[in-house]
Amino acid sequence: QVQLVESGGGLVHTGGSLRLSCAASVRGFYAMGWFRQAPGKEREFVAGISWNDGPTIYADSVKGRFTISRDNAKNTMYLQMNSLKPEDTAIYYCATRAQIATMASTDYNYWGQGTQVTVSS
Repeated sequence: QVQLVESGGGLVHTGGSLRLSCAASVRGFYAMGWFRQAPGKEREFVAGISWNDGPTIYADSVKGRFTISRDNAKNTMYLQMNSLKPEDTAIYYCATRAQIATMASTDYNYWGQGTQVTVSS
């Protein structure tokens, strides 16, 4: 059982930045991913990172603006979000799966409770 706790969400203006963190309760050879869900929309993939600190994958909508990273010594994953837009407003969730990151939410086994990100125009 892996417990995940997200933090770092908040309210920012368009063009601002936030850094999300996801702390895992155990160390292991698992991939980690970020997903988000806006009101009235389905959960969508944002970014993922495989267990050995690479490779990384991103949704087209965040490429060049968001950067995913992890610190295996701290069992923590990060999402640096720059140039934020109102359409980035959502609850952001982190999740884990075995070894290699994928874009499908159904591939992930454990999920955090989410952290709210709101970008005002």
